[in-house]
Amino acid sequence: MEAKSSYIHTDTETAGIYIHIPFCRQACYYCDFHFSTSLKKREEMVVALAKEIALRKSELGDVAIQTIYFGGGTPSVLSDAEIIFLIDTVYSSFKVTDDPEITLEANPDDLSSGRIKALATTPVNRLSIGIQSFYEEDLRLMNRAHNANQAAVCIAEATTYFDNISIDLIYGIPDMSNERWLKNVDKALAFGVPHISSYALTVEPKTALHTFVKKGIIAPPSDEAAQEQFLLLADRLQENGFIHYELSNFGKPGFFSQNNTAYWLGKKYLGIGPSAHSYDGSTRSWNIANNALYIKSLENGELPLERETLSRNDRYNEHVMTGLRTIWGVSLQKVEKDFGDNYHKYLLQQAAPYLNEELLIVEDDTLKATRKGKFLTDGIASDLFFINLK
Repeated sequence: MEAKSSYIHTDTETAGIYIHIPFCRQACYYCDFHFSTSLKKREEMVVALAKEIALRKSELGDVAIQTIYFGGGTPSVLSDAEIIFLIDTVYSSFKVTDDPEITLEANPDDLSSGRIKALATTPVNRLSIGIQSFYEEDLRLMNRAHNANQAAVCIAEATTYFDNISIDLIYGIPDMSNERWLKNVDKALAFGVPHISSYALTVEPKTALHTFVKKGIIAPPSDEAAQEQFLLLADRLQENGFIHYELSNFGKPGFFSQNNTAYWLGKKYLGIGPSAHSYDGSTRSWNIANNALYIKSLENGELPLERETLSRNDRYNEHVMTGLRTIWGVSLQKVEKDFGDNYHKYLLQQAAPYLNEELLIVEDDTLKATRKGKFLTDGIASDLFFINLK
């Protein structure tokens, strides 16, 4: 059975729900997401998540839920019963489409043969597996909880029960040669997975990796090596039938992530759980990034969140940032229609140097990144932002 997401996107009014599971068995050296390595409050957290879902059931109006995404952290630390309970809570609180994409992020060390078989009997129909690398030295450097053998075994088993599988890979790891990187990519291709997400190793403040680099224990990642490996990845995957539909995401036709695509196209989504963000088209909200305070607030029937109304500048900047990362690009017609002639002129003015350098291109009245411009997309987008207009 083929996944329902496609190369052509539609404007049908749907929304997504993201559920943040803030637990991990151990801390990866590079991660700056919100999580705890203590699972003591897991049961209380699941109850609190369900309460938040129920309390926010009116926020999206009558819009149907097309995607449910369990992210983290490591959602696969939850039991199947807990996952089903949260999915059932979404169904009882919202209108859900007939064929929703329900994704579970999972780590190989949680995906035993028995666990995969059990998950296949739940409503979960898409697995996003955090492989990161098929090589022991890379996994040790990142302090991943699984080993290379577990990575290979779990994918082989998962492909028996799930058609829609994505795996994560990390490039730009210090001392990783281009040859080893391409072997990583080829190992992934050998399993026949239809979607690959890949990210450059970055040194985030307040992470263990930041400390190790600062002390000289680990060499800092090289931007030049990361860019070279990004281009090698893009070429190899496109040669094998993948579409590079977003800066960090590659999918076979019919297997784009519906959840992430909706985000990049500016659709509404509700973020459930500590640190989760939500967006309704004009306002953004975010939950407190503290597990104990989050649970306590929900026990008292209170939503632990803050809201802000986005200005025209904010909405324009976000539209440019997300659009430029994708194959759909930034529609110049939409910019003029939604934001006005001043923004349209400013965008073209700011884009001119990048058009001259062939890092950007205008195609069918749409501003897009070229092959050599894609790796630099975030930096380019920041130069296209409107900063001072009111």
